[in-house]
Amino acid sequence: MEFLWLLVGLVLILAGANYLTDGSVALAARFHVPGFLIGLTIVAVGTSTPELVVSFLSALEGQGDMAVGNVVGSNLFNAFFILGICALIRPLPLTAGNIRRDLPIGVAASLILCITLADGIFGATPRIGRIEGIIMLALYVLTVWLSARAVRREGADSQEDSQTAPRTTNGWIMALMIVGGLAALIAGGEMFLQNAVTIARKLGISESVIAITLVAGGTSLPELASSVVSVCKGRTDIALGNVVGSNIANILLILGLSATAMPLTPGGIDAVTLGAVVLSSLLLFVTAFTFRRRLLDRWEGAIFLLIYGGYLAWLLR
Repeated sequence: MEFLWLLVGLVLILAGANYLTDGSVALAARFHVPGFLIGLTIVAVGTSTPELVVSFLSALEGQGDMAVGNVVGSNLFNAFFILGICALIRPLPLTAGNIRRDLPIGVAASLILCITLADGIFGATPRIGRIEGIIMLALYVLTVWLSARAVRREGADSQEDSQTAPRTTNGWIMALMIVGGLAALIAGGEMFLQNAVTIARKLGISESVIAITLVAGGTSLPELASSVVSVCKGRTDIALGNVVGSNIANILLILGLSATAMPLTPGGIDAVTLGAVVLSSLLLFVTAFTFRRRLLDRWEGAIFLLIYGGYLAWLLR
């Protein structure tokens, strides 16, 4: 029965994220917010909302393993699995801005996560406190601000807002989409979290493993769906930006907010998993300098998928 409620919770999360994102984008377009700013903030946070809800609720209920494991697992799923699948469908070009700004920020965010949890590597109890959470939130705001300035200078805001806005323009319908989406996210996140923990305990599997695999994969479905559809439509830039932006938001925004609400003590996150998070961001950066410069090619995508499969095999051994 828990698996059924787990599925219901997941459906609510995905539907809520979809309506919340569409309503927010439509509202921003209605008030003439620049398209680049919508992509940097509302869309990026919208696709990461399932991770935000699950991790935040986990933090409030003292489930530090679930909160951090969800973010760590989502980042690994995003970088290795989603980008691997997308690159197999169509190679992903990297822009100069990606190489100078976006990918290094992704690497820095991964290193920040490792530093905050370094106590666990040396045998002490790992902990992300409120001060560290506030610092993460400040860094996320700074990252968005700097990226917005850079994108504005590069002229990336020349695209029409209508390209990203849903057809619905009625004000009360947009408000209903936002409020209803948020309500579905909260209810679905609570339902998903409770049943995931119950299943983990019944199976004798640690909650961190469940979070890194089942919960992380489930909450990353919005990124998977949107990225694959974008690649199939030839918008590889959207797919890459979605994954890189979501991974940065997962660490700095979601963990920052969760730790600010309630300090996190994720005892089940080991050095191998943290190393895999850093490796995923480093490998993505390295692909810009391999044989075909500024391109995540199909063979590199296949390597990403093999690494993810190997990690899961090690985790579930």
